[in-house]
Amino acid sequence: MGTFSNTWRHIRRSPYQAFAAISVMTLTFLVSGMFFLLSVGSTIVLKYFEQKPQIIIFFKDTKKEADVNELQDRLKLMDKVASVKFVSKEDALAIYKEQYKNDPLLLEMVSADILPASIEVSATKIEYLPDLANLLKKEADVSDIVFPEDVVNILVSWTTSIRQVGMLLVIFLSLVSLFTVVTVISMKIALKREEIEILQLVGAANWYIRMPFMAEGIIYGLVGSLIGWIVNVLILVYASPLLMPLFVGIPLFPIPLVFYAIFLAMMLALGTFLGILASVLAINRYLRN
Repeated sequence: MGTFSNTWRHIRRSPYQAFAAISVMTLTFLVSGMFFLLSVGSTIVLKYFEQKPQIIIFFKDTKKEADVNELQDRLKLMDKVASVKFVSKEDALAIYKEQYKNDPLLLEMVSADILPASIEVSATKIEYLPDLANLLKKEADVSDIVFPEDVVNILVSWTTSIRQVGMLLVIFLSLVSLFTVVTVISMKIALKREEIEILQLVGAANWYIRMPFMAEGIIYGLVGSLIGWIVNVLILVYASPLLMPLFVGIPLFPIPLVFYAIFLAMMLALGTFLGILASVLAINRYLRN
């Protein structure tokens, strides 16, 4: 109770410094949370496309069934391949009929004989698709290969950029937050220099002197991370109805409540860590001097 009272008194006596520390912490966790959510979302999108047949190989009628089976066996043994599915002419006709079931004219014009057999290939990682596509192009009796190369390149580039830029920005803002909180607490320690020296002279334990300042750093971290989490969640809740039509079929929405809880726990843990670290740096710096 005494520690809490001392901490609250420190904050109340210098509200502008406390506001500056909490503001920087809030900005740090707001940006960190945004990039975390973008990274998680882009990873889910990539996983979704990785589980789909990303390469489709269409065969000429001259391709023998034994050669197709041999190709499937070779692909299944490759570490880069997640799954292989053979689509016969009859299967292709069934798929075509399902897609154009509301257009009788198109259905009358197509039979199984004119549709090619094919193999649908999924990669373990979307980055492997270009290599697999180039390998399959060398196969004999292949009429066409469908491979959304531009989409794959954009997805990989976008996800990589988000992670790299996000990591650099988060590190930078974390250092700024750390420096700000260290400065604020150091100033408060300097203002209480005489009181601390008296406490040391009368034999006060180090933890008794440190605890109010450590608690202050923890409060800055917790409040900043909590505000950052609240703003991120509000943005996510209001943006979800706008984003849902863009990601139909992709398991992004609705977002489960457990995710929000994990997100909050992670933010609070990082906020506590930053607050403690800043307090320890400031206190040790003073005590050493």
